[in-house]
Amino acid sequence: MTYVVTDNCIKCKYTDCVEVCPVDCFYEGENMLVINPDECIDCGVCEPECPAEAILPDTEPGLEKWIELNAEYSEKWPNITEKKDALPEAEEFDGKKNKLEEYFSAEAPADA
Repeated sequence: MTYVVTDNCIKCKYTDCVEVCPVDCFYEGENMLVINPDECIDCGVCEPECPAEAILPDTEPGLEKWIELNAEYSEKWPNITEKKDALPEAEEFDGKKNKLEEYFSAEAPADA
């Protein structure tokens, strides 16, 4: 089992999880984070740190697309190891539905 970042991270990108990860398995996209499933050691310390509750264990039902997305983009995006400010619109977008279809960006962050 590993943990995966899901829909609610999109357009929020809180990085509280990054700060506590003992193996630095988070990767940063333009508007969300992902977890590399091969690097995650399944410790679970990131899950309760996410203000948007966007991190879930991969054993939860219905996460297949998120498992694939995390694996794919953790190979493309840069590693992130330090906490940064959330996106300015984070509070506005926390809890919005269908963010993958409407707002997901496959781009790396501009400052990468």
